[in-house]
Amino acid sequence: MADGTLIVGTITTSSGSGTITLGQSGETLALGSGVTSQFNQPAFHAYLSATQTISNDTVTVVQFNTESFDTDSAYDNSTYRFTPQTAGKYYVYAGILHNPSSSNNIQQASIFIRKNGTDITENFFASSTNPADSLTVVNSIIVDLNGSSDYVDVVGQQAVSSGTNRFSGDSTKSRTYFGAYRIGA
Repeated sequence: MADGTLIVGTITTSSGSGTITLGQSGETLALGSGVTSQFNQPAFHAYLSATQTISNDTVTVVQFNTESFDTDSAYDNSTYRFTPQTAGKYYVYAGILHNPSSSNNIQQASIFIRKNGTDITENFFASSTNPADSLTVVNSIIVDLNGSSDYVDVVGQQAVSSGTNRFSGDSTKSRTYFGAYRIGA
């Protein structure tokens, strides 16, 4: 059809499986106003809603206990793990606001993203001569997840010269946060 409208309920291949191509190379597929899609799903974003006290210089699972959204109920806010049931490549991101009780005493602050309990990326701050008062350490990675048993979670570590070690949380904003979404097969 040149300038017509095609109205259908379902489009399938003649065999019932395979690839359906819409448009040609160089064309743009536009979705009408109000149309929703399944792109970038499963997806979730969770955050720490209250400050979490931790032990000094000890790797600790961050307790992201509040979900902003979770498209497929794949995030568990009791185990703090994202276990999507759709295989693919996922963009995973996280940030920890390190904010101990004493000022200017953070000597080290780290964030690790893990797959199935094994570190796959780490970012950190370290300074024994100029300790920080508070700081956010962020991290992100693209990772393959099998869609059945693979999970990702986040751990952090903080070393201070004095005071109580803490990951800072807030009930109204994402100070310490964790999220992921599917970017492809």
